Amino acid sequence: MASSVHASALLTAPSPPSLPLIGSLLEFRGNPFQNMLDWRVRYGDVIAYRLGRRQFHMISHPALAEEVLITRQNEFIKMYERDSPAGVALVLGQGLATSRGDLWKRQRRLMQPLFQRSRLPSFVPEINAAARRVAERWSSLAPASTIDVAHEMMRATLEIITRTMFSVSVLDRVDTLSPALATVLRYSSEHLSNPFQLPLWLPTPANRAFRNSLALLDELIGTLIRERRAEGRRCDDLLGKLLHAVDTETGEAMDDRQIRDECLTIFIAGHETTAVALSWCWHLLGANREVRARLHAELDAVIGDRAPTLEDLPSLPWTRAVLEETMRLFPPAIGVVRKTVADTQLGGYRIPGGTLVFVNIANIHRHPDFWEQPDHFRPERFLADSPAPGHRLAYMPFGAGPRVCLGNHFAMTEGALLLAALARQFRLDPVPGISVEPEIVLALRPKGGLGMRLERR
Repeated sequence: MASSVHASALLTAPSPPSLPLIGSLLEFRGNPFQNMLDWRVRYGDVIAYRLGRRQFHMISHPALAEEVLITRQNEFIKMYERDSPAGVALVLGQGLATSRGDLWKRQRRLMQPLFQRSRLPSFVPEINAAARRVAERWSSLAPASTIDVAHEMMRATLEIITRTMFSVSVLDRVDTLSPALATVLRYSSEHLSNPFQLPLWLPTPANRAFRNSLALLDELIGTLIRERRAEGRRCDDLLGKLLHAVDTETGEAMDDRQIRDECLTIFIAGHETTAVALSWCWHLLGANREVRARLHAELDAVIGDRAPTLEDLPSLPWTRAVLEETMRLFPPAIGVVRKTVADTQLGGYRIPGGTLVFVNIANIHRHPDFWEQPDHFRPERFLADSPAPGHRLAYMPFGAGPRVCLGNHFAMTEGALLLAALARQFRLDPVPGISVEPEIVLALRPKGGLGMRLERR
């Protein structure tokens, strides 16, 4: 704990080069994902850096992540400020991903039952139906057609989340929803990493695009709420739970603004992370033919020409290992941000109160102390007979501690079933001459999409 270390014994964390006013902004924004990996190699597991006036400390070691997220979580809190939201809070308000304190505890209690393992069988028909629609669309294309896999996966997971959580389809609105989602997520990411972002009230093109896109998403969620109330039917889905939920401890129901925030949180987080994980999965399979051949062999032996079921998943260890290794190399959420409530220390370094602490999950997933050949795609790491990496938080694609992702079981089941259903029928190969670069748009997306050549097996 901070109180056990005398202030004079504490060190100042090492830092990358910094310029007046802007700090390390120029180097950071060039390629944030790769730059932060490089910073860990050059400066260590605790790094101080400044983006404009915002002071960050980046944490890249699982033992330190455990302190921040679990053992000392009261010293490192969510950064949400109701009167001055930043980053994704601009979009999600006080949803489960951004709220804190008693509100977060209440919302977690209300929503947790919907994502229990026992409910997974009820989601499988919608997952397989979405996979079938993707397969039908792909089968209608000419051989060796180039498709944007990132967009295809987004369509599929967006359809799954709206059907399972809201009992509606949005396929007819994908062409307007997709750019709106990209706009609000990109703006939110910029708002956190760019300290010189102009105030939202100024009528700049970026601000107008953000407001218009957010209004479109608000209208979608508002319409779902109004229509459900008008119908008077009670569905056993997320929206139904939120509309009729009453906190057993306080007797309080949610107001419409809170329902909106929770719906939009699940709407965005519930499809974006799985879509980008599957996108990177196809990319890595296309670049590693032996891994892909082993995947095809497993799928042929276990499911053949039928749709995969929940009961098949224990018999598909390589399929799951491929997905898990993908999320090790390219975790959809590359990190979590906390704020220190007072002066403290971490790893022997002084951290002032009010500092933003970024637990870099991507760096932890590639830490050489815990992963052999950390930059290589080796799904065998996640087979049952492989040794554990040496710390329980060396792998945490869904976060850790009390705020671990509520939908982690849903996401893993959805990802494995979609991958199995599509990989048994198709293979996707890289397009020669096109490089693929990660881009942080809250989630870790392939920059500019992911064009790949499609072939039926």
